[in-house]
Amino acid sequence: MDDSAPRARGSMFAWLVGASQALGLASVVLTGVWMGHYRGGFAWDGSTLEFNVHPLCMVLGLVFLQGDAILVYRVFRNEAKRNVKLLHGIIHLLALIASIVGIVAVFDNHNVSNTPHMYSLHSWCGMATLVLFCIQWVMGLLFFLFPVASSRIRALYLPVHVFCGLALLIMSIGVSLLGITEKLLFSIASTYSKFDPEGVLANILGILLVCFGVLLGYLITKEEYRRPPNPEEESLSVHFKTLTEGRSPTTP
Repeated sequence: MDDSAPRARGSMFAWLVGASQALGLASVVLTGVWMGHYRGGFAWDGSTLEFNVHPLCMVLGLVFLQGDAILVYRVFRNEAKRNVKLLHGIIHLLALIASIVGIVAVFDNHNVSNTPHMYSLHSWCGMATLVLFCIQWVMGLLFFLFPVASSRIRALYLPVHVFCGLALLIMSIGVSLLGITEKLLFSIASTYSKFDPEGVLANILGILLVCFGVLLGYLITKEEYRRPPNPEEESLSVHFKTLTEGRSPTTP
């Protein structure tokens, strides 16, 4: 009877994780349907069909895969920390590769069609997000997966790294919403206000992305779903406490 509460929390956690994956996968699939059914499909020839690769890769990489890379610390919170770090880094690398393919696709299409680059709010925010994502990945690689810094420096950077990860996910979803609106206004401006089926589908995609972000934010920030501290994390915590509160590691 005493175990009923932990079991209930574990069951709720599993349902929430499952729901997050359903939302994330639905977002990727809906993006593919939008670009495939309403925008003509995909190609790699500089045409508008190559542009269609861009939204699919960005939703897959910077939203779904990035979110899952963060979530592995909750899903595998009882596994060996080194293995979870490696999985975290690999999924982030896949997200980075997908995002780079998406960026190349849109620049290639703009070059062929003589469309100006980097003039919209979507493009400014999107490029800033991608650059920061690259920096975040490299810093995580150097500080935690293959650490080159001392425990003191890693302790100082750890909360920054955690905050930036969640901030980048929020930024990625925001940029996606800007991109959805921009694409609709460029493609169906005259019929968008008449509840055009393409517009309705794209709006549903936007709602799914927001729900995915909200659910991941809840799972990531809820205290009881955090990874139990291990000796390495406690060491970093002690160093961070020393840095921020001016206490020695032996101070209670």
